[in-house]
Amino acid sequence: MSRLPGGLRFLADESCDFGVVLALRKCGYDVRSVAESTTQSEDGQVIRQARKQNRVLLTEDRDFGWLVFVSHAACSGVILIRFPSRARSVLPRVILEVVQKHSAKLSNSFVVVQPGQIRISQKL
Repeated sequence: MSRLPGGLRFLADESCDFGVVLALRKCGYDVRSVAESTTQSEDGQVIRQARKQNRVLLTEDRDFGWLVFVSHAACSGVILIRFPSRARSVLPRVILEVVQKHSAKLSNSFVVVQPGQIRISQKL
């Protein structure tokens, strides 16, 4: 799969809506999905895999905030998706827009995406 400018690559954990994976792939982004290769994964293992492969982690699991900020787990960046069920229909489009608009800021940052709100932390 081709990479877009900036060389951003992603790892989607099991909690990530697969529509996000498909939308990013459709636009040429290199996205690996944990759900396609395993049925169960451990958070620490997932974040290590993302770091080893230099991929920004896509997740809906809040535990990754704890891993990054409390346990100081090394990572290449995290996008934490927090969308309620009533807003899920626009989720893939919103994440694609975030990636396209903020690509230069995503590596080594912790990003929280909610309906109408994006918070990008300082570099990790």
